[in-house]
Amino acid sequence: MLYNLHTHNYTNNPDVFEMVNKYPYEDIDGVPYFSTGIHPWRIDVDKNEEHLAVIEQRLKLPNCLALGECGLDKRIEIPLNVQVDIFEKQLELAKKHQKPVILHLVAAFQELIEIKNRLNVDVPMIIHGFSKNIQVAQQLLDNGFYISFGKYLLRNPELSNVFSQMPDDRFFLETDMIQETIVQVYDKAAAAKYIDLETLKNIVGTNFKTVFKHG
Repeated sequence: MLYNLHTHNYTNNPDVFEMVNKYPYEDIDGVPYFSTGIHPWRIDVDKNEEHLAVIEQRLKLPNCLALGECGLDKRIEIPLNVQVDIFEKQLELAKKHQKPVILHLVAAFQELIEIKNRLNVDVPMIIHGFSKNIQVAQQLLDNGFYISFGKYLLRNPELSNVFSQMPDDRFFLETDMIQETIVQVYDKAAAAKYIDLETLKNIVGTNFKTVFKHG
């Protein structure tokens, strides 16, 4: 079984366990397992409370495995204080319902670490779509985060070296919105770590069962 931490494109492939991202205003029918959250790009201040209520109801469902994607992005026009407010409210829901969090983070890693520590977030938090260097990765690992790799592992040759240094118990793989398949991501990841595909599948499967209590 291949585990895809984060995708917007449900393929219904029987050999792949897909966690499909669903925004609060999207229908969740037809996807076996999903995550749900308010992406910083899609914050609608007038609908925040409505969307938070939808998220809370969904977090009670057994097939809602995580809150997210949510997070912070310093490269968009929405003010950071607005992003932080809705992000912190979502983290409180994740704590309340004890669901892991899938994170979208752009240029705001220090803010993330501060918020995690200040709110005493006690559920697993996974940075999805990681694209940074080993120093950033190590800081995240030191602060208890998991890291997920996908698009940039395929696009950026230098990221293979970063991925090769990830502890086996702290990473995931994903496709997000790319056209490439999760098989291609796994093949690239296995090559980067100089391990065979079956070994990699077992590692990711174990991590998925540990974090999401499923699989």
